[in-house]
Amino acid sequence: MKYIDEFRNKDLVKNLVKKISAITDRDVTLMEVCGGHTWAIQKFGLPSLLPEQVKLMSGPGCPVCVTSKKFIDQAVAYSRLNDVIITTFGDLIRVPGSTSSLEKEISKGNDVRIVYSVLDALDIARNNPEKKVIFLGIGFETTAPGTAAGIKNCAAENIKNFFVLSSHKIMPPAMSALIDEGVKIDGYIAPGHVSTITGSGIYQNIPEKYGVGCVISGFEPVDILQSIYMLLRQIKEQKFIVEIQYSRAVKPEGNIIALKTMEEVLTLRDDWWRGFGTIPLSGLGLAGKYEMFDAEKMIPVDVEETVEEKGCICGEILKGLKKPHDCKLFGKVCTSTNPVGACMVSHEGACNAYYRFSFDG
Repeated sequence: MKYIDEFRNKDLVKNLVKKISAITDRDVTLMEVCGGHTWAIQKFGLPSLLPEQVKLMSGPGCPVCVTSKKFIDQAVAYSRLNDVIITTFGDLIRVPGSTSSLEKEISKGNDVRIVYSVLDALDIARNNPEKKVIFLGIGFETTAPGTAAGIKNCAAENIKNFFVLSSHKIMPPAMSALIDEGVKIDGYIAPGHVSTITGSGIYQNIPEKYGVGCVISGFEPVDILQSIYMLLRQIKEQKFIVEIQYSRAVKPEGNIIALKTMEEVLTLRDDWWRGFGTIPLSGLGLAGKYEMFDAEKMIPVDVEETVEEKGCICGEILKGLKKPHDCKLFGKVCTSTNPVGACMVSHEGACNAYYRFSFDG
């Protein structure tokens, strides 16, 4: 199959639902750890097609959602400096900080610009040599190679006014942390875009250590339903492995060039995740060779004390302990046009997806 309509074929969907129903003989909880999967699952109403015994829950797959409020507060502080231009992906500007957001700082006249890639940010640095241009590095292994490549280009061109404030993270430590904390997970629908970069080997520890299978899935209804069936088959046979359903995009070895670029430019460090706290060796900072491009080290700024929002249960949602409908703010105080928590901001956030596709209020 190579066309989208084939992956949305009604007959294929019905056949997979029958196979899932036939193999299901007990309660099973599967977690998708990709915001794109959460969006697709809600958009296509896949939970309504599954047997009651098969439960799907969202995990920490939205990079904007797991980013710390302190990071937002720091970006806001930088935006208030007269000689700084902030460059960022669009979904980050609406994430609330302690007292402001990048969107609000734009309304105050501060220079915050939306870019589509780090290369756009480099162009802004080239065209504004009198300014310090800070790129907000956000995302998992999917976007980290782009940031790394941008930094390498910057070094090669000897651009001295470009900096990165990194909140890049990697996925496997969070997947392990969930199981270590006792969250009931019988199988992981593993992220597709991340895996195009990393390959399948990064998840090997999950079935080996925990006896929890992982299936790397595509994003269409047939993809996700087939991945669910593959996980249920693993559970039925008690043979837990890492499988690739999304074989048209993911290879076991991943993207070798992207991985080498990440390894050269970025280095593992402990990092804070919303709902989890600090997870050891789960974040990516700039390696020593490239620390001259590290905004945090090269540009001092006073950052206000971080204050978490009251009533928001985004952290529990990211751990699969609660669903958006369990939040008292959901659909009332917190909406897609007036987000209280990070999970309502990005389209990869569980609250945003549930609000758009399964909110009946």
